[in-house]
Amino acid sequence: MPQVFSDFPIGVQLWPQARRRPRVLSEGYDFSLLDNTSDTFQFTILAGMARIRDTLERFAWSLPEEAFFILEFYTSEPAADDQEPPCPTVHYSPYMPVGEILDALAPYWERLMQDGFVGFGLANNRASQEMFFSEEKVLTCFTDNHIRLMHHLAKSGVPHRPSLRLHTDMGHDHLSLLCHDRHSLPESLRGFSDRDLDYACFCRELIENLSMYPVEESLSFFFSRREQRLIQEILNLHPDYEDFAEEDFGTLLLDWNDFVQECLANFEGGLWEYRMGLQLRDLIQHVIDRVDLPLNLRIKEAILDPDERFRQNLSDQRKRLDMPGSPPAEDHFWYNGVIRNAGVGLRRDLIRSGWYKA
Repeated sequence: MPQVFSDFPIGVQLWPQARRRPRVLSEGYDFSLLDNTSDTFQFTILAGMARIRDTLERFAWSLPEEAFFILEFYTSEPAADDQEPPCPTVHYSPYMPVGEILDALAPYWERLMQDGFVGFGLANNRASQEMFFSEEKVLTCFTDNHIRLMHHLAKSGVPHRPSLRLHTDMGHDHLSLLCHDRHSLPESLRGFSDRDLDYACFCRELIENLSMYPVEESLSFFFSRREQRLIQEILNLHPDYEDFAEEDFGTLLLDWNDFVQECLANFEGGLWEYRMGLQLRDLIQHVIDRVDLPLNLRIKEAILDPDERFRQNLSDQRKRLDMPGSPPAEDHFWYNGVIRNAGVGLRRDLIRSGWYKA
């Protein structure tokens, strides 16, 4: 009987009944067009540890000069009365030279790859490239250059295998490094202290070393280079937005989410800063109104959650805070009223502008 693929990190363990099943897991990759796109591919890769690392490093060096590091890990333990398991926290680093990121990762590679509570990867949105090794210990890549990635995989010895089977469809457990007896760890990890094996500790070290910041998991999006060029052309044609045309559009979406988060906490800026946040949402809407399906829907989906949170935070929606001299856009809900958690500066400016007058 063929042997089930078993070169997993120790952070993933198949259940005994899964190991006895006759279906075979084999190294390989499969790929398909990403949903709602015409030129972006998603690759799913199952391979042994050595090939995974080789593939990740080949991918990293194929990126333009800079990239950002992605780190995903659990920051809370599940409680007995929880209806749903906790979600991992996602962190991004700023864009940095690829070599600097790889140098920073050098002491952590083995722990990142082996721990079943950790996922990590590299991306460059401007180049439409992302690769991520998840807590499931499956390697996923998004790219608009599938030929180049297939070449990298061939160099790493990973074959194309249509209808790739994965262990994620079988019973399995996730284990942190501290769940294992010392003698069962890979030899390269046996000399580490318990603290150094604790994913919460070494992940926080990476966050500090790479100046990483948390990102909401719901804010997941990917734009091909063709789509980014289209967005850039749209922004260049508008005199108020042309200065943003060279910006990574994904970063602008994250900026809108950050503004919403600040408004939910306690907005400390004045009316000018508040209006700058609203104008950012104007810019996003300007793009949405000028791109076709399915890109239109994907942008809307990316901001659906922050939009709803901002809408719920608005009060006194009988009045609008449109920019002076601008015609009202009734569908721009973000101008309906003002946020509930206005700080001293914003309240002062609203009083001076006559907002609170009957």
